[in-house]
Parts: sequence; structure tokens; C-alpha cells
Amino acid sequence: MSSRIADSLVKIAAGAAIALSVFQVWQGVTADLSAPVFRPVHLGWVLALVFLTKPMLKPSDSAIYTLSRGIDVVLVIAVVWASQHIVQFDYDDISFLLDGLTRADLCAGVILGVLLLEATRRVVGWVMVLIAALFIAYAMFGDFLPAQVASKGFALDEIIRFHIYSTNGIFGAPLAIAAGVVFVFVLFGAFLQVTGAGQFFIDMAFAVAGKYRGGPAKASVVASAALGSISGSAIANTVTTGALTIPMMKKLGYKPEQAAGIEAAASTGGQIMPPVMGAGAFVMAQFTGIPYSDILLVSIAPAILYFVCTLLYVHLMACKLGLQGMAIVTALREVFKQGWHFVVPLVLITSLLLLSYSPVLVGIAGCAAILIAAMCRSHSRISFALLLAGMKEGALLALPISVACATAGIVVGVVGQTGIGLQFTQFLMALSGGYLWSAMALIAVAAVILGMGLPVTAAYIVLSIMAVPSLTELGLSVLAAHMIVFWLSQTSNVTPPIALAAFAGAGIAGASPMRSAVQAFKLAQGFFIIPLMMAFSGLIYQSGAAVSFIWGVVVTSCVVVAFAGAIEGRLFEPLYRYERILLAAAAIPLVFATLSLQLAALAILLLVTAMNYRRYRTTAAEVVNQH
Repeated sequence: MSSRIADSLVKIAAGAAIALSVFQVWQGVTADLSAPVFRPVHLGWVLALVFLTKPMLKPSDSAIYTLSRGIDVVLVIAVVWASQHIVQFDYDDISFLLDGLTRADLCAGVILGVLLLEATRRVVGWVMVLIAALFIAYAMFGDFLPAQVASKGFALDEIIRFHIYSTNGIFGAPLAIAAGVVFVFVLFGAFLQVTGAGQFFIDMAFAVAGKYRGGPAKASVVASAALGSISGSAIANTVTTGALTIPMMKKLGYKPEQAAGIEAAASTGGQIMPPVMGAGAFVMAQFTGIPYSDILLVSIAPAILYFVCTLLYVHLMACKLGLQGMAIVTALREVFKQGWHFVVPLVLITSLLLLSYSPVLVGIAGCAAILIAAMCRSHSRISFALLLAGMKEGALLALPISVACATAGIVVGVVGQTGIGLQFTQFLMALSGGYLWSAMALIAVAAVILGMGLPVTAAYIVLSIMAVPSLTELGLSVLAAHMIVFWLSQTSNVTPPIALAAFAGAGIAGASPMRSAVQAFKLAQGFFIIPLMMAFSGLIYQSGAAVSFIWGVVVTSCVVVAFAGAIEGRLFEPLYRYERILLAAAAIPLVFATLSLQLAALAILLLVTAMNYRRYRTTAAEVVNQH
């Protein structure tokens, strides 16, 4: 009996997921529904799918499980009723502002809020639920707190009215981005997988990098740079590309924890790689009012520097282990010949984003382009069943993002309703002593802690609302402050003690999760170095500041090399201990010091590098003479 019920719910969920994808594309093309209608419909659909696909209990044949699935069906019905009531709410009748909400309005709002938190618990985890509950409690009982952090205590009616019957809280900007832009790009990523385009980009990466020292590891970095941006999830990218790259890295000679760490660091880097940059960059465009095309252009140089940093560590690790490249690599020409048509959709969406077209329409155009490209050649054509599978997968992949963004909207709404953001800014300024570097250190710690329980996009939303004002008060531009917070929000995926991307890689590699996290943290140093350079150099390009930008790129590259050499103990040849100390010492003034001290530090770096290269050439010549 329970198996028949489970099978029926699976079929209903599959149909609902496919229908959601169709609805999202229709809304993206026509924009027929207004925000107060579209957002509740989207969220209600998402919550219903969560309850259908994420059971309260683990599947079994017990009567308790059957009862729990019955409860899930009741929750779906409750979501549908509450969403329908909210959609039909008459915003033109302002009597609710004077007389308050009716009992039915209040009931629908409470049901939707409670079920949102339950869905968040199922797909995101308890941490985000507790954070949202803490902010709601602050909004309700803030008047009982000390004067320094107190706020007006809002009645339940006022909270529901602000967070449900407006576009400020749950239905605010975070959900707007998730329901509009992010969904279609997640769908685009799903189509990449079902059409074989994802495998093509992995094959391209192996063709480009596989023959070089530590080939599979470098291919992992290249493939993750290409696919991680579109997948929207570092963990999903780690599992997808890691299933192929991690076994190959182990076979070549990398230790299991090194293979897992490399894949995690590379996959997390995909979230800051243009053109899509996961979901957070679209939220950034909404929060700042800066065109997405400008954010995309500014992000190119820092993203390239991050992957250069990761590739450098990978190369130095391969040298220390004495690894070579792959013995057999498919020629780049052959790989490109088989899949060149898959490049066209990526070129299309990049061009359209740079031309400042609507991101929603760009995502839909990308979905259409990848399907058309696949159908143009016989070996990549997909069946109607695969098309439906892609639509279903895209909708299911989007569930955690929409749920997390809706719950993050609670935090954003409470900050706006109570004014706690200003108090947090004052607190952070006092704790940092007014120093930019100490404020960034505090924000980095907060990012890691938040990221232990929140998805990256949700962590960025919460942190940007609370921390960006502090950074702007310390002299940074709005774009630089948001970029720094956006980058630091990624760090939790690769930072112990809870590094989810590294843990996912460890599962594939059969490695210790904590050791894998340590390796990922080392390989992802760019997530800490580059935000520092955004703050203390011209790495964030501004009009008319080309010289400062170029110098920022040069200095950042030197800092990356200095830290990599000091940590790995090798450049061209193993470094002496005093050389490692010199490199570490040179890296600090390159970040913080004046131009004269930067030039002195650069001279030290060049001297150590030159001495190391000379030893390398001497050793190579001796080996040749011996043979």
C-alpha cells in the first residue's frame, strides 16, 4: 500500500516539476503576471514540490511512513489554499492598512510562513530556520531588549502584513531573483547535462590540460570554471565533475584528500566565474542597482586570478609528487569537432548579458539555444522523454535556491522593518576599531559561520544586508563592498570545520572529510587573498583607473605566487626555509603597504624566484650531463 502511494506521489511530483518549468518559461517570455501574483504562485508551487519530493521520514513500508506521507499531502493542500488566498488579496483596498488583516488573511499568512520554515528545514537545514526564527522573534519582542539593540515590538498582524502582503519580506528581492533569473539559468544547466553539453566541456578540459603535469587535476579546474558558473551550486558541481575527475586524479598519483580538495576548490570557484556566477551576482545587481553587464565585466579579472591561484597550487603539488600528464589524451580538434555546436549557446548568453538584455530573457534564450544546438546534429539529438527529464531536473534543482531566498527575505524584511542593520553597522565599526582590514576579518569569520548552515546565496544576502554598510563607511565603493562580501560568502564550502563541497568530494574520493577540507582551504586561498586586494588595490576596475587596475592585477598575481611558494615550499625547485620565510614576509607589504614598500617586496619576490629558477636550470643541466 505504502509503495503504491509513494509511486503515485513521485509521478505527481514529476508532473508538477515539469509544469513548473513550463510556467516559469511562459512567465519569463510574457511577463503577464504582476509581482504580487507571480511570486506567491512560484513559492506555493515550490513548497508543494518540496513536500512531495522531500518526505518527513525516510521511505519505508511502515504505517508511520504512510501516515507521514498523508501529512505531506495535507501540507500541500494547505500551501495551495494559502497561496491562492494571498494571490487573490485585494491590494487596491487599503482598508487592511487601517483595520488590519481579516482572520482568513492572517491565517493564510501564518500557514505560508510556518510551511516555508518547514520546507527550509527539509531542503536547507535547521540553521537557516533558527536564523529566520531569531529575526522574527527580534521583530516581535525587540522592545524587551536593552536600549542599545532594542526596536519597536511589532504585533503578529503587522509582521504578517509586512512579510506576506507586500513585496518587502518573503516575497521581496531575493525571491524575485530566484523565481525569475535563477530558475531559468538552473534550467539551462539541466539542459546542458541532458544534451551532453556538460560532458563536452569536461572532455574539452581534458583535451586542453590533460597532457600537462598533473593533467586530471588541471582539467578539473578548467572544467569546473566552465560548468560551475551555470550549475549554481558548488556541491552539485563537485559531484558532477568530481565523479569523473577525482578517480582519474587518484589513478595518476594524487592522494585521495588532495583529489577531493582540488575538485572542491575548483567547483566553488565556478560560483564567481562569469558569465552566470551562480545566483548571487543577480542578487547583487538587484541590491546595488548596477547593471549585471557591469558586474560581469568587473568580475572577469578576479575570477581568472582565482583559477590561476588554484592551478598554481595544483601544479606545485604535482611537482612535489613527481606526477606527469595523462598518457592518452583525445586531441582537442577531435573533441571540438564532436561538440563545437555546444559553444554557441554560451557565446550567445555571454553576448546578450554584456549587451544588457534582461537576464530572464537571456536565460530562456540560452535554454532554447542549447536545445536547438543539440537537435542540429544527429549524435546529440535528445528524445522528448529526455527533454521532460531536463525540465523536471531543472525544477527540482531550483527548489533549495527558491526556498533559501524566500527565507532570507525574512531576514532582509526584519532588517528593514526594525532598523537593526544600522545598529549592526555601528557595532561592527566599534569592534573593528575603524580599520578596514579588521572589519574584513570579522566579516570573513561571520561568512564562514553563516555558511555552515546557509546556502551561499542566502549567506551572501544576509551578510550583505548587515555588513556592506560598514565597508562603505570605511571608504569602499558599493560595488567593491558587495563583491568582497560575495566572495567571502563562498568560503564556507572549503573552510573547516564544515566544508560541504570538500565533504562531497571526500565522499567520492573515499578520503577523510576533514583532511579534504584542509586541502580545499589551502587550494582556495584566492577566496581570501583576492577580496583583500579588492579592498586595498585597484583590482575592482573603475572608469579612468586603468593604471591602478593593471597594477592591482600585477600585485595580486605576485601575492598569489608568494603565498603559494611559502606554503608549498616550492617554485621551480624546492625552496630553502629562509626563502619560504622571505616569500611570506614579502606577501604582506604587497597587500597593505605603500608603493615604495610594495616595490621593495616585489624585488624580494623576484630575487627569490630568480635564485630558485637558476638552481632548477643547474639541476636540469646536471641531469642531462649524467645521461
